[in-house]
Amino acid sequence: MTARTRRWHPSIRLRLTLTYAVMLVVACAALLALNYAMLYHSLYTEIGPPTNTQVESQIAAGLPADKNTQESVEKVKRQAMAELRAGTLLDTAGTSAMALAVIAVLGLGASWLLAGRALRPLQTLTATTRRISQHHLHERIALTGPHDELKELADTFDDMVARLENSFASERRFTADAAHELRTPLAIVRTGTEVLRSKRHSTVEQWEALADDTLIATGRAERLLDGLLALARSDRGALVHETHDLAATAAIALGEADHVAEAAAVTITSDLRSAPVDGDPVLLDRLVQNLVDNAIRHNHRGGWIEMTTRHGPGGALVVVRNSGEPIPPAEIDRLFEPFQRLDPNRVTGAGSSGLGLAIVRSIVHAHRGTVVATPEPSGGLTITVTLPVTRP
Repeated sequence: MTARTRRWHPSIRLRLTLTYAVMLVVACAALLALNYAMLYHSLYTEIGPPTNTQVESQIAAGLPADKNTQESVEKVKRQAMAELRAGTLLDTAGTSAMALAVIAVLGLGASWLLAGRALRPLQTLTATTRRISQHHLHERIALTGPHDELKELADTFDDMVARLENSFASERRFTADAAHELRTPLAIVRTGTEVLRSKRHSTVEQWEALADDTLIATGRAERLLDGLLALARSDRGALVHETHDLAATAAIALGEADHVAEAAAVTITSDLRSAPVDGDPVLLDRLVQNLVDNAIRHNHRGGWIEMTTRHGPGGALVVVRNSGEPIPPAEIDRLFEPFQRLDPNRVTGAGSSGLGLAIVRSIVHAHRGTVVATPEPSGGLTITVTLPVTRP
């Protein structure tokens, strides 16, 4: 098969040049046409016929005389007038055509230079875009000059590349952290199995201990994978829209966490008022469950948890307050990043996947809500989630 020939397309600089030049020539042609029309009007209305002295001098120069001298004079006047008008218009048309040709040539050159100067930022943008890749996201256009449309485009492009750089860095960090978290339980199982296999005589108690460790490790890996799946689903935004009452969800989550809170000597109080929302029931259940688990996990023995659901000015509210270690305000945003821990004295640290609040934020954003975390003065955290209310 023969390769298909690539069609030639004029560059934007050439198109701008031709556009500028054509507009210039048209404007000049219109101006010359107006000037020509005014000259024509002046010749035929304001300029009178030649005087008798001019006519007599032309007759004396050799013009044949007619029988009627008056008729001869009038004829000479008309002929002289016609020649004067025709000559003037012809000279004017020739001069105008030459001027228009010169203006067209000069206009093409000037338009080419002006188009190149105007498009120079686009050339810089193109060159920078070609250099940018996944491993060279530090490149920026950093266009200088007046704040016009092209500079706004370049600044917008720089902002987009900065967001992409942060996104790729976050993705690489997330992948590394997820691999590390999964490697730990697998290493526990592998190490225990290899130790028992190296022994010639393994007791039943040793195998039972290995089985317990394996169950704990696989449970940790399973919780991590569940968290990753929930995070991916909420980030994708593929939601099921059903009416769901957050008060009922909170009651179920608190009931399931009762035994964990009792073992940690954490007191739970609640004020659950109806707060129906339009959203994905599975993800909303996971959101409330993660809030409760986080409040218990990042607490201290003898601590407390307060949970409230109600309608507020901006929609349905879920508020969870808990005691715990003091949290610096500057570290609040980092709590919502995957696998980011402040390492306080936890009541239950083994069940943590490092994804709890990251999943909460992702689910809230998927439902077009807001989540705000505020440190308590005496230690601990208050998390307020606001979701749109159910439509009638």
